[in-house]
Amino acid sequence: QVQVVESGGGLVQAGGSLRLSCAVSGRTFSWYHMGWFRQAPGKEREFVATMRWSGGSIDYADSVKGRFTISRDSAKNTVYLQVNSLKPEDTAVYYCACASSLRGAADTISQYNYWGQGTQVTVSS
Repeated sequence: QVQVVESGGGLVQAGGSLRLSCAVSGRTFSWYHMGWFRQAPGKEREFVATMRWSGGSIDYADSVKGRFTISRDSAKNTVYLQVNSLKPEDTAVYYCACASSLRGAADTISQYNYWGQGTQVTVSS
């Protein structure tokens, strides 16, 4: 079993930055994938970023490339999402997720079997 807990959300003005954290507990393996997803009000949950627990295979949604950075601190068992140059359309609940056995594309929600409770990011214009 893996548990993930997000933190770091908040209210920020457009152009601002936040660092979201995802604390991971339980047994993990190098082939696990970690992902960040988000869900805005009235919209479906969408992919944001992903990486292997070992640190490779990083990918981003086109809408966040160049602004968001996913990273990992293995000593702290924590995955981060640095979000810069925030826009009002980035407002959403951000979820961290873990895929223990990837069978398809790493940007696919159904591949992830462990989810956190989410952290709210609100960007004011």
